[in-house]
Parts: sequence; structure tokens; C-alpha cells
Amino acid sequence: MTAQIGLERLTGIIAFARAASLGSYTAAARQLGVSPSAVSKSVQRLEQQFGVPLFTRTTRSLTLTSEGRDLHERALRLLREAEEIEQAALAARAEPAGILKIAAPLPIGVHVIGPALPRFRERYPKVSIDLRLSDQMVDIIEEGIDVAIRVGDLADSRLLSRRLGPNRLCAYASPDYLARRGTPRHPDELAEHECVNFRFQSSGQSLRWPFQIGGRVVELIPNAGVTVDVSDGVSAVLVGGGGIGISATYIAAPHVARGELVPVLEDYAVERTSITALWPESRRASPNVKAFLSFLAEVYHRPEAGNGISTPHVPL
Repeated sequence: MTAQIGLERLTGIIAFARAASLGSYTAAARQLGVSPSAVSKSVQRLEQQFGVPLFTRTTRSLTLTSEGRDLHERALRLLREAEEIEQAALAARAEPAGILKIAAPLPIGVHVIGPALPRFRERYPKVSIDLRLSDQMVDIIEEGIDVAIRVGDLADSRLLSRRLGPNRLCAYASPDYLARRGTPRHPDELAEHECVNFRFQSSGQSLRWPFQIGGRVVELIPNAGVTVDVSDGVSAVLVGGGGIGISATYIAAPHVARGELVPVLEDYAVERTSITALWPESRRASPNVKAFLSFLAEVYHRPEAGNGISTPHVPL
């Protein structure tokens, strides 16, 4: 007779899989909604039951042993099967309900997704939203994300995707700054102005400003008096009259609506990459995912000419 797996051992496998994927007990505990000590004890019991060490532990990190690496892959397959069972059960239910996990970059979450969520909840009150905002790339499948919003056309054979709209970049400045220093009519005139630039936290490199000039995209790095590594920080400096800077239109839109910023060099603005929704194949039939994707199509609702693709409902 085949021995049946016990609840305690199954709990240990789940704790082990999450800790291995995320690299720490603390991160695994946060995702599972338990304490780090509970995760640690579950993994230790699992090691005792299996009779092999799964991690090499230091004060700063967890490293899988060779046995742990093999078991981790098997544990992930088990969790994926469990998720598919859950999604099949959810798909049998017509009405969206339960938890919907959404991952998005911080600026999109703050300026686009967050403000729209109350409308989504009014429509689907039985759906609880778990919104995770970070500029760090996450593994959608391993972390159990239902829908992720990303900037860029990202290929992943395990994921389904839908283009929501372009990521349009434009230059902005405050009315006060332009009254003092004048309005540039061509990108070459930026050399005569104070500039505020953005620096990527991931690479430490400054943003190259793209402009559409004479049928081609020209990139330049201005001589910036202020450099900020958070996009909303750039907007804050611009609103304060600090100079001219580049921003995605959805970030600048609230400031434009309040009259705090105005577009500059609009004729040279560039659509840079795309804003894309991604979701796992296992979520294809999920009522929650279907409802949210349909809602996103409304948020990014203005059709582009002739192709039915949507763009953000923000001033361009």
C-alpha cells in the first residue's frame, strides 16, 4: 500500500519551495502569511523527515544544497499542479471572487492601477486585491501572481500577454520655470536650460532622452543639475521649478491636470516600448483574471487608429 503524504510534510514542502525561490525565510513568511520561525521550523522538520540537508545557511542568506536543488524543482511542479487545481475550481465559478494578486511597477501602480481599483471593487465586491508594487522583476509563476503589468514587450513562453498601450515619453516643466527661462522650441536648445534627469536604480545609468527628429529617434544625455532615481522624484523637482525633465505621460498627467506642469517639445515626443499585461497559462480561465483584464482594457481605453490597441486615458 502506498503511504499517503501528511499535512505537516505538505506544509513543509510549500515552505521549502517558497523559501528557496525567494532566498529567505522572511520573504517566504511574508508571502505565505506566517512568521519566519514557522517557515524555518517547517523546513527543518522536512529535512529531518527526508534525512538530507536542503539549505546551506548563513546569517545573510539561504543557499540550496545539491539535494535541495533537485527537490526544489520537484516541489515547484507540485505547487504548479496545486495551483492548476485551484484555478480549475475557480473557473467553474462564474462570479469573480477571492484574492486577485496583481504586480506592477511602482509608478504604474501609483498613477494608473491604484486610482482605478476602487471602481473595480465596486463592480466586483467579492474580489480582494493584493497589489504588489516594485521596480524589481518578479517571477510571476513562482510568486503566484495572477496578473502583472510591465513596461516593455517581454517574451516568456510560460505567460500570456496583452499590449495595453504605448509608454509615451515627453518633456515637461513648470509654468513658473518657463516664464523665467523661456520655452525651448528644439531639443538642441536644452543646453541652455536647467535639466532634471532620472537614474535607473538597477543599473545606475542616467536616462537617455529620446526625441523624434527628422524621421529618426535621437538620444541625448543632458547636463543635468539634478538627478533622481525615482520617477515621481523627477516630477517633484519639476513642479518646484527645477527645470525641464523627461517623464512618462501617465506620471505627469495629474500634474498637468492641476496646472503644475506643461508639456515641452511635444512635437518631438517619443513612444518608447509598451505597457503590457501578463498572466500565467494556468490563469487563462480564471473569472478574476478575465474580469481584471477586461477592466484594464477600459482603463487603457482609447483605440489607436485601425488596430484596436488601447492607450492610457491620460493627456498625451
